[in-house]
Amino acid sequence: MENTFLSSVLLIIFHLSMATFSMNLTSILTDQSALLALKDSVAHDSKNILATNWSASTPVCNWFGVSCGSRHHRVTTLNLSGLELTGTLPPHMGNLSFLSFLSIKDNSIHGGLPVQLSNLHRLKHIDFGNNSFTGEIPSWFGSLTELQELYLHVNNFSGVIPSSLGYLPKLEKLSLYENQISGSIPSSIFNMSSLQGIDLSNNMLSGPIPFIKLDLVSLEFINFNYNNLTGLFPKDMFDHLPNLKTLYLSGNMLFGRIPSSLFNCKKLQTLFLSTNQLEGSLPAVIENLSMLQSLDISHNHFEGQIPEQIANLTLLREFDGSHNNFTGTIPQLIGNLKNLEFLSLGVNNLVGPIPPEIFNSSSLQVISLLLNQLSGRLPSNMGLWLPNLEYLLLGSNQLSGSFPMFISNASQLIFLDMPHNYFSDSIPDTLGNLRNLKKLNLEVNNLTSSGLSFLSSLTNCRGLEVVDFGNNPSISGKLPGLVGNLSNTLLRFFAARCNISGSIPSQFGNLSRLIAIKLDDNKLTGTVPTAIGGLKELQSLSLSGNKLEGPIPSELCRLNKLAFLFLTNNKLSAPVPTCLGDLVSLRQLLLGSNMFSGSIPSTLMGLNDLLILNLSSNYLTGPLPIDIGKWKVVNSLDLSNNQFSGDIPIRIADLKDLTYFSLSDNRITGSIPESFGELLSLESLDLSRNNLSGEIPKSLDKLHYLKYFNVSFNRLQGEIPDGGPFGSYSIESFKGNDALCGADRLHVPRCKTKPLGNSKARTKLIIYVALPIASIILVVALTIIILRRSKRKGTSETPQDLLPLGMWRQFSYQELHQATDGFSKSKLLGTGSYGSVYRGTLLDGITFAIKVFKLELKGAFKSFDVECEVLRNIRHRNLTKIISMCSNNLDFGALILELMPNGSLDKWLYSNNHFLDILQRLNILIDVASALEHLHHHHTTPVVHCDLKPSNILLDENMVAHLSDFGIAKLLCEEDSMIQTMTLATIGYMAPEYGSEGIVSTKGDVYSFGILTMETITRKKPTDEMFAAEMSLRSYVKESLPSMVHQVGDTESGRKHLADNNCASSICRLP
Repeated sequence: MENTFLSSVLLIIFHLSMATFSMNLTSILTDQSALLALKDSVAHDSKNILATNWSASTPVCNWFGVSCGSRHHRVTTLNLSGLELTGTLPPHMGNLSFLSFLSIKDNSIHGGLPVQLSNLHRLKHIDFGNNSFTGEIPSWFGSLTELQELYLHVNNFSGVIPSSLGYLPKLEKLSLYENQISGSIPSSIFNMSSLQGIDLSNNMLSGPIPFIKLDLVSLEFINFNYNNLTGLFPKDMFDHLPNLKTLYLSGNMLFGRIPSSLFNCKKLQTLFLSTNQLEGSLPAVIENLSMLQSLDISHNHFEGQIPEQIANLTLLREFDGSHNNFTGTIPQLIGNLKNLEFLSLGVNNLVGPIPPEIFNSSSLQVISLLLNQLSGRLPSNMGLWLPNLEYLLLGSNQLSGSFPMFISNASQLIFLDMPHNYFSDSIPDTLGNLRNLKKLNLEVNNLTSSGLSFLSSLTNCRGLEVVDFGNNPSISGKLPGLVGNLSNTLLRFFAARCNISGSIPSQFGNLSRLIAIKLDDNKLTGTVPTAIGGLKELQSLSLSGNKLEGPIPSELCRLNKLAFLFLTNNKLSAPVPTCLGDLVSLRQLLLGSNMFSGSIPSTLMGLNDLLILNLSSNYLTGPLPIDIGKWKVVNSLDLSNNQFSGDIPIRIADLKDLTYFSLSDNRITGSIPESFGELLSLESLDLSRNNLSGEIPKSLDKLHYLKYFNVSFNRLQGEIPDGGPFGSYSIESFKGNDALCGADRLHVPRCKTKPLGNSKARTKLIIYVALPIASIILVVALTIIILRRSKRKGTSETPQDLLPLGMWRQFSYQELHQATDGFSKSKLLGTGSYGSVYRGTLLDGITFAIKVFKLELKGAFKSFDVECEVLRNIRHRNLTKIISMCSNNLDFGALILELMPNGSLDKWLYSNNHFLDILQRLNILIDVASALEHLHHHHTTPVVHCDLKPSNILLDENMVAHLSDFGIAKLLCEEDSMIQTMTLATIGYMAPEYGSEGIVSTKGDVYSFGILTMETITRKKPTDEMFAAEMSLRSYVKESLPSMVHQVGDTESGRKHLADNNCASSICRLP
């Protein structure tokens, strides 16, 4: 009996063991199956790890990157970080039910996250960082209640942050930076009491920083850098963050003052608030932040004095207060900060001397005080106690005295930048001790150098890239041949206006990486060295204002990258070389005021991208090129003061972007072509002192931008037009033509009219001619008045509204700084993703707009380059006109643009203080369509705007629309009808294929124009809250069509315009 009982017990135990073994076997096989599915989803395994290691013949727990738990023998850890895998995540991953650690970071896994991952309730650590995942961040993450760390950074996630993340009770670290996440930060994020660090930087988040209701004693790290956050700091925000150590809020649009509660965060070590719109003063209580090591408040609107208490932050290593409105002096004791490595206070209004203690701080690596009003002398021993200094930027101040002779003791210097001051005495010959020197800029001072001897020492600086000592007229001497011994890394050599004499050394040819040589306005003689033709990287050669002789050497025609060739005001002779036509990269060719002879080489017609050509004041002869129209993008053409003869070619009308044209002082005959009236961008036209005959074409009165017009001293006859811009010209434009007649104000004879023979004839003329003509005009006018208006109310713009082309020049930062009152917020016209637009006024009263780019932002450099490329190459009456630009290639880039006094279409559509009647809206749409048609079809490289919306349409004083903001525009090659991009346009306006796949084509602009048209007529944004579910702007227009247009035209104007309304209705009617 006892044996039977024992046998039964053993049998039960055996069966239970077999069941448990079977369950464990099934479970580990489930894990194996899930991992093999992952292996199958990997399309590329560059290190061949999974292919050789993950095999069904090997126990799963021994596979690479896999760990199993000792209790259940199930997979608990999967770590495939940095294996260079490409593929997707399979849904089978959701079967790894015991998984607590999952890391696939630093691979190329793409696609969305499978919903089956929500089954992994034991997960504590997820790291999908640095992959290519797309789609929205799943809300099911909120169900993983054991999760402590979630890393999704550097992917392509879009959409909003799910509020469910705020309900993870154990989450400590959340990293979502560098994605494409939009929307606001959910307030629930700050409900997690366990949170230690959160990084949402480099996304597209908007709205305010959410309120913090709980005391988050664990939270030490917050990074919201480079989003579009707006508003004030939440009240009492920092009272709930007692242990905060790091706060990054740079690159947003926050405004207001720094809350006083911030200075109670006594454990704060890093504070970055740069590139916002913060204001007010920096309070003395900043000394409470005794643990602070890094402080960046640059690019804001802070004002007042920098408090002396800043010197009490003894741990401070980095202080950047640049690009603000600080006044007063630099705190005297700031140089006593023994740990300070980075000090930047540039672009403020600081005055007085630089505290000498700063130059005794041995820890300093960067000193940047440029663009202030600092004065006084530098310490005579400056450089002796700066063993770690790498960057010294003191430019554009009022510093004086001798150049610091001991600066060469600062042996680690990389940038020595001291231009635009009043330094005097000799440039030391010991600069060669700065073996790491890359940039030397001493331009615009009163420096001297005996025989340019300092250049000899610079040959020891083997990493030198920039040498600029221009505008020091006391230097004098001859350029030594040893200039060719400078480092082969040299990119720019600038020595303009230094009274340098002698010839240009042929040894320049040794500097094979040079991209720019600038020796303007010296006393150089001899010929242009042929050796320069060997500088294959050269992009700019500027030798104007010297006494150079002989021909242009044919060797220069080998410079395939040359874009700027400036040789004006020399004594160069011989014909213009035909081989210059081989320089297809040329953008500006200035050969004026020399002694060139012969005709214009026909080969120059092949310079398809030429923007400016100046051949004035030479001895050129022959007719003008008959195919002059091939210079399709040229905007300035000066052929004056030569001996050209023959007629003006009819193909001149092909130069649609031409703004400046001078043929004065030649021997041109024939008549003024009617086709001049097609040059709608023309601003200056000088045909004076020729032998032109015939009448002044009436077509010229269509040139509304023509500010300067001169046809004096020709043989013209007939009536002077009185329409368009002609109402503003004086007799100076027409004198010397004895047969002209016109208005009394021009002091020319009145034009004679022939009287009709008798009253009976007059009656017949009225009945048979005048009345039919009047009827036809009336019918035509009623038919097309809505579709197009060729004239606006008022006359042409006043000369103050736009700089004439003759005044175009490079603007200095100082001029822009002064013109905008230090980029004051009172001058701010608007702010965008990559920069801000200010109203500027020169000393002579001329006004313009200045678009300042935030070059520190990701993508801003590209935006600046694209906008420069588009605006400088394309001219049209409905495109924003670029006047000039300003860039130092370091941290400042700006475009100077024509000012649009009536602001944007967006303002006129949605402001209570502005109203557009239906006719004005239609005219604006016609203007925009004209601009798009020009961008898409009338340029050598089609341009896609990519961001068409009301805020990018600006209105001049005559309510003429101008398309602006080409920061994300794309240029299509001839063989491409579309391209792909990662730069997204504005939601609601971009075409579906653009938003989903990044496809860019001209059709996308047309789609955006359709949205714009409906919005302009209806005053409803495509992102309006009413457009949800099945309702869209398109369906709204379609349903509301019968009554909509009448409401638009009548609600505020009080008048009925039946024809206008019918036209608008036709435009809005959709298939």
